[in-house]
Amino acid sequence: MTDTDKKTLFIDGKEVEFTDEPNLLEVIRKAGMNVPTFCYRPDLTQFGACRMCVVEVEGRGIQSSCTMPPENGLKIHLNTEKTRRIRKTVLELLLANHDKECLTCEKSGNCELQQYAEEYGIRKIRYAEKQPDEYLPIDDSSPSLVRDPNKCILCGACVRACAEFQGHAVLGFANRGSKTVVQPMNGRPLGQVDCVNCGQCAAVCPTGALTIKTDIEKVWSEITNKDKTVVVQMAPATRVALGEMFGLKPGDNIIGLMNAALRKIGFDKVYDTNFSADLTIMEEATEFLERLKSGQNLPLFTSCCPAWVKYLEDQHPDMLHHLSSCKSPMSMLSPVLVDLVPKQLGIERENLVVVAIMPCTAKKYECKRPELARNGRPDTDYVLTTQELGRMIKEAGINFNSLEPEDHDSPFGEYSGAGTIFGASGGVAEAAVRTAYEFATGEQLNDVDIKQMRGTSNRSRTIELDLKGTKLVVRVVSTLKEAEKALREIKEGKADFQMLEVMACPGGCVNGGGQPRSCDDSKIKGERAEGLYKEDSTLPLRKSHMNPSIQKLYQEYLEHPNSHKAHEILHTTYANKFAGSYKDVSLK
Repeated sequence: MTDTDKKTLFIDGKEVEFTDEPNLLEVIRKAGMNVPTFCYRPDLTQFGACRMCVVEVEGRGIQSSCTMPPENGLKIHLNTEKTRRIRKTVLELLLANHDKECLTCEKSGNCELQQYAEEYGIRKIRYAEKQPDEYLPIDDSSPSLVRDPNKCILCGACVRACAEFQGHAVLGFANRGSKTVVQPMNGRPLGQVDCVNCGQCAAVCPTGALTIKTDIEKVWSEITNKDKTVVVQMAPATRVALGEMFGLKPGDNIIGLMNAALRKIGFDKVYDTNFSADLTIMEEATEFLERLKSGQNLPLFTSCCPAWVKYLEDQHPDMLHHLSSCKSPMSMLSPVLVDLVPKQLGIERENLVVVAIMPCTAKKYECKRPELARNGRPDTDYVLTTQELGRMIKEAGINFNSLEPEDHDSPFGEYSGAGTIFGASGGVAEAAVRTAYEFATGEQLNDVDIKQMRGTSNRSRTIELDLKGTKLVVRVVSTLKEAEKALREIKEGKADFQMLEVMACPGGCVNGGGQPRSCDDSKIKGERAEGLYKEDSTLPLRKSHMNPSIQKLYQEYLEHPNSHKAHEILHTTYANKFAGSYKDVSLK
């Protein structure tokens, strides 16, 4: 770029260069400065509702920095008497209409309204405050989320996240003026609409209006019960995000510290869902090759994401025959633990409690599915999100960063690099291809890094591969909005892919609704994914079928991939839930 092509503007007298930033707010942030905002999220469309990000532009007056595009030569002032007065007025108006029980709020300490009220020194509210008899009921009908309309500031972030990520309209604005609320369709409880429980609405919510439904106290109760043996498994994506709650960088792999913290909390055995990610590949790669050979039920849909599974059941039950019958890694490992751990430890099944640490709020829904229970009891008793585990560590008074790293318990702690990359968009498909190639050709795959499958910013990509003469086309998508486009291609006969990997959260599980807050920095999900790929590259085993503990499990327990025993333990069925119909669709 020549000097004549260079575009600059001035922020508080400092000349700042800009390129393709969509708005002044992004230019301001790129320059290392900031202005407050509630409604702006980099991955969502501009909304300009909250008016907190106002700046003063010479010759233009007060402007919303999140909606105004940058222009050459603009002179912008961030903190003037007018901008400060507007921001304080906005905060007072929001607080006047807000349930201010901050000390007992789930978002206390992580609430943007609380943060800005402190930063701007709001001590008195000049406007009439909402009275307790005007409060609306709290909605806790969802298995994954809690909605408190009394803490909503009408920023619209949740509405946009639902529409733009998932193509859904579960949440929307209702009424007008002072009666405006955000609510599910027709004011129905969240648990009675077609919410997929992805938690992206809670991830972008700046206050406590949408929060994760917590099971912390229930898990503490089990841990402190001397009659119970409590075991835990943790998903790949949690290890590259938990550290953020303790001042570490996104992508830092803290699995050793995590193992140590879980033992200090009181878990009796610490296992790893990466192990059952390898197990998933054994089953799913075998299933895929069988379908490829027969030409039936293609493309195969991956089935690890519970939000995606529920979306198909709710919206496209006619496509369920495409869905892999494999359970998710969490729901594969739990029944194995339930069957084998009591025998190993000499305890009764009723005294074993299985807890899963997941990046995903939809896993709370998944563990309650009747298909994943036996004799009336779920195989996974409780799901805690990454956020909840971080809170438990803090509550236990553990100095996380000073812990000595520890290993997992055997044998359900050994895993390959293929199991690790499950946490990123494209990781399941890449892991499956590594094994499918060797199963199909009988030859060793030397270059296991299929980098064209990777990426957290591109939400849809198609990859063409060669299985020794057999063309294989894989579609990788994240967000259900992109999945819907792929489904339309299939229904219109335009799809050329044989495998479809879907993760409901943008970028995959690394950006799940249960992860530490990351919605203000769209780069974080990429840094977390890179942490997983880094671990994959350093592990001695990088293919699921090479995991010796997996091989032993088949020899001693499961016989072989897709055996009758494996189907009994590791596979499931799905239900047609469209329009209230609950006809089972068997995929065995």
